[in-house]
This record gives sequence, structure tokens and C-alpha cells, in this order.
Amino acid sequence: MKNVGENLCVPKFEEYFNLIKNLLHQRVNFRVPRAFVRTYGCQQNVSDSEKINGMLLAMGCEFAQSCEDADIIVFNTCAVRENAEDRVFGNVGALKVLKKKNPGLIIALCGCMTEQAHIVERLQQSFPFVDLIFGTNSLEKFPQLIYKILTEKKHIWSSKAECDAYGADANFGGNQINESLPIERASKIKAFLPIMYGCDNFCSYCVVPHVRGREKSRSAQAICNEFSQLIGSGYKEITLLGQNVNSYGKNLDERIDFAQLLRSLDSVSGDYWLRFMTSHPKDVTPKLINVMASGKHICHHLHLPFQSGSDRVLKLMNRGYTRQGYLEVISYVKAKMPDICLTSDVIVGFPGERYEDFCETLSLIKEVGFTSLFTFIYSKRSGTPAAEMDDSISEKEKFAWFRELLEVQNEITTRQCQKYDGEIVKVLIEGKSTKEGALTARTQGNMIVDVVGEEDLVGKFAMVKVTGIKNWFLTGEITEVL
Repeated sequence: MKNVGENLCVPKFEEYFNLIKNLLHQRVNFRVPRAFVRTYGCQQNVSDSEKINGMLLAMGCEFAQSCEDADIIVFNTCAVRENAEDRVFGNVGALKVLKKKNPGLIIALCGCMTEQAHIVERLQQSFPFVDLIFGTNSLEKFPQLIYKILTEKKHIWSSKAECDAYGADANFGGNQINESLPIERASKIKAFLPIMYGCDNFCSYCVVPHVRGREKSRSAQAICNEFSQLIGSGYKEITLLGQNVNSYGKNLDERIDFAQLLRSLDSVSGDYWLRFMTSHPKDVTPKLINVMASGKHICHHLHLPFQSGSDRVLKLMNRGYTRQGYLEVISYVKAKMPDICLTSDVIVGFPGERYEDFCETLSLIKEVGFTSLFTFIYSKRSGTPAAEMDDSISEKEKFAWFRELLEVQNEITTRQCQKYDGEIVKVLIEGKSTKEGALTARTQGNMIVDVVGEEDLVGKFAMVKVTGIKNWFLTGEITEVL
């Protein structure tokens, strides 16, 4: 494998599109080339894949429905947990057969996995048929890299981890953000809008700052322009993205924070909902909560990861807040927005965690009354401080704690859902349900509601009377289309 990272400068990617169109057209015997992009992980990865799709369209590609039908395959990977990495390795391994059948197939890997040196080494040893690897900070280089593959007939690896591992001197992860990448959004109703990239928090268990780099905020003007374009195009729900949106603006020359940005976006006229994620508890301010409470379009839903209810474990995690501090934030939120829906992340079985620590997590869950939780058993991440901590709790015991937590949260979720029984709520109808003749909608609080209706209602707001509670979602009847 040849590393060309040191030779790559930020390309004027528009210059490559027509060249690539012609080369790809010839490569596939003068038909339309087909591309397939598979995304693993978080909403930020989904947003990155939308940019990859936009560039592929600009290269003259259409989209295949499966790997088997594609001429270009891109896997956008996730490194947050081990099982996500294992799925990627398994699925990449399966591509070897396709490459053997079609040597002209271009296989590319990008995303967070490709920014880890030990992953790069494994890829080099086990998957030499992969043509292109590029990292999270090399997205804008994608057209140039494809062009090099087509013209120089060689494999290219262009990620920071690969350069670190093999001694290249590449300039990755600078402060410049390319605002002109084309985007092909996955939905015409809901849109992700990144406002910043990277993270400066360095929680002891988390690999994200190591693979995505330090925080970089987009300019408020660029965000406002894209937001206004989305509203003008008829999007009904926009979610602002960042590893910690509350840190927005800290590295900008302009004096602006997240609360100010949120207020500015909320002032844009239109019929839409505005969401954001993810917030870090240590940076939630009364100013931000007040903006949420007074907003015209801001959803009363707050995803605020607490990870553990134990101060001892929170300190080991380097989270930067205490249990009491978290509960004080929640108390203020509930006082300002009594209808708030709260969701969170929690890790079970962190190194050094004891059962009494876990019980403190359970008590916090009961005290807050989350609508739902994203629950995870601790996954060791190479290169993080937590990976070096003593971990004496058995997997069997961790799974037992995990099941206990799920039982507690399931009861709370049921009670939270029951509050809606018979109520009339506003929803956004998102698409077809898995149930015959039903549509899936979502409340401002991010709760799923199945309703009966025709497909022409998709993309519209409606008032719905809740008629049933089924585990973690609701059923209802449309009383008015807005």
C-alpha cells in the first residue's frame, strides 16, 4: 500500500468531477457507474455520508441498492464500541469475493475506525484488497483520491492514523472547514446540520477526540445560510449536530455561544422544528435552557448524557461534573419546561465501578424519570486512559447489572408513555410504518406514534389523539392536519 497523505493538499474538488465522470464511464464500459455507501454509527457519520453521496453524484454516479450491484463501495465506519468495529471487519471481509469477481470494483473505507493506528495495521494485514482509506479529516479529499486511483492504478491510504503509523508528514485536522462540499441528503423532511466538529473533553473512555480531532466550530454565517436554505426547501425538522454543541463558538474569532446561535436560528420564520445534540452536562447553562423554553420552534426534548450516577465513577470518567450538579441542571430544565422529554446515555461496568456505584446510577434514573435511555456495557477503546484502568468486574456481573437497569428503565418508560394516553399532541409524520396501512410520526419530545393515514401525509405536521400505549411507542388517531 502506498501512502500519499504527504502529497495531498486540499483540492479544488470541482476540477476533478468531470475528469472522474469520464474515467468512471470508461471503467464500467460506458454505462452509468453505481455507488453504494454504508454508514455505521452516529448522526455525524450520517451527515458525513450525505457529503460523500453528494460528491459521488457529482462524479456521475447513481446509487446501487446493495454492494453486489456497485462499482464503488464506501463504508463510513464507527469506532465508539468494539461491536461496531467487529461488524465493519466482517462486512469488509465479505467484499473480497466481489473484488475477485470484479477487479475494477473500488472499495473505500472512511470514518473513525480509519484514524486508529492498530486498525490501520489490521487492515493492511487482513484486507489488502481495499483500494482507499481516508480519515475523518480527509473528507474533502475524496474526489482527488478517487482520481488518483483511476489514473495511477494503485491503492491509496490517506488517514492521520496511517500517516502516524508509517512516518508521513501530512497536514490533517487543521482549523479550516470546507463549506462547499455537495450534499445529497437522506431525507426531504428531516435534516442534520453540523455546527462543529471534534471534541475537547477527553472523557477517559472515549476515542472520539483521538479520531475526530479537537473542536472546530463553523462560522455562524455559514450555519445560518445553510439553515435558511433548508427551511426554504421545505424541511420540517433540523437537528444541529456536534459532539458537544454547548462548546460551540469557543474557537471562533466572533463572540458567539451556542445559546446565541440557537436563538438566532429560532428567529427564522417558517413551519419547522429545531433540535440539537449532543449536550454535555458540564456546559449546560441557564441561558441555554431559557432560550429553549422561550423558543418558537425549539423542541422540548433534551438529550443529556449522564453516563453514571456515582461521583467516584464520574471522576474516573473525567466527565467534569457531579451527580448533584447534573440533578441541579435537570431541576432547572423541568422548572422552565414542565413538558420536557429527557433522554440520556449511560455506561454500565466502567473499570473500577462497584455495585454500590451502579445502584447510584439506578437511583438517578428513578429520580430523573427519563423517557428513554441509550444503555451500553463499557467497551474498551485502545489509546484511552480507561483502557489502562483495572477492570475486575466479570462480564457476567456486568450483564446482570445491565439487565437490572433495563428493567428499571422499561418501567419508567411505560409510565412516561401512559401520561400521553388520551392526550392530543402535535406530531411530524415521517414515513410509512412497518405496520400495514400505518404511518410513523414523532412528537416534539421525540416519542414515536403510529397513526393510520395515506402516504400523502408524510412530511406534514398533524394533531393526533393518543389511543394506545405499546411498550416504548404510542398509537393514535389524526384529528387535524396542520
